[in-house]
Amino acid sequence: MSCQIPSITDAIVARQIVAQTAAAEGVNIELSELQQAVDSFRFSQHLESDNATWAWLKKHRLSLDDFEELVHAKVLSTKLAQHLFADKVEPFWVERQLDYVQVVMYEIVLVNQDLAMELFYALKEGEISFWETAHQYIQEPELRRSGGYQGLLRRRDLRPEMSAAIFAAIPPQLLKPIMIHQKAHLILVEELIQPELNDPLRSKILADLFAEWLNQQIDQAEVVLAV
Repeated sequence: MSCQIPSITDAIVARQIVAQTAAAEGVNIELSELQQAVDSFRFSQHLESDNATWAWLKKHRLSLDDFEELVHAKVLSTKLAQHLFADKVEPFWVERQLDYVQVVMYEIVLVNQDLAMELFYALKEGEISFWETAHQYIQEPELRRSGGYQGLLRRRDLRPEMSAAIFAAIPPQLLKPIMIHQKAHLILVEELIQPELNDPLRSKILADLFAEWLNQQIDQAEVVLAV
């Protein structure tokens, strides 16, 4: 017979898992590391004075013990992630490097396929610019002002039927309209940004690996609790 325990949240379970695993792996926090983390947090939040710190705690309804516990949990998670997955970042990167390629693209979505094809050929011939086309056919104001700019996107951010063509492009390249659910997507691929395993990306991969592991541990713990 299963029993639900609503008072046990994922956050509480996660802290317990991190603490137990860290103890089992011999991962500890030095007092100096904890103090450095507190100082870094206060600096990032512009809490230069004790009064400012107390005001921040009051605003977020936290006691000093609550705050110290949160910082401790954060530092412990960071150290445990490094301990468990530092040597797995490089293999992960080699295996999934293509997933981190980014595209700079502009897009116009049209409901008329024939019109999309007409615009495609007009753009190819230089009869009209993509910017002019976007200003004429994009309805959403902010998107229209940016000329249909979509930001920096990765493969996972795009529909599979679009990503294959986009990441096979040789920028700058205008793609033939892609039909999805009776809508034509007119796309200009401006740039493909090849990834580099720098410190920020290394930290991101490390955090992703740790989050995936922790979610699996939480799921397993919840199954046990439900039995």
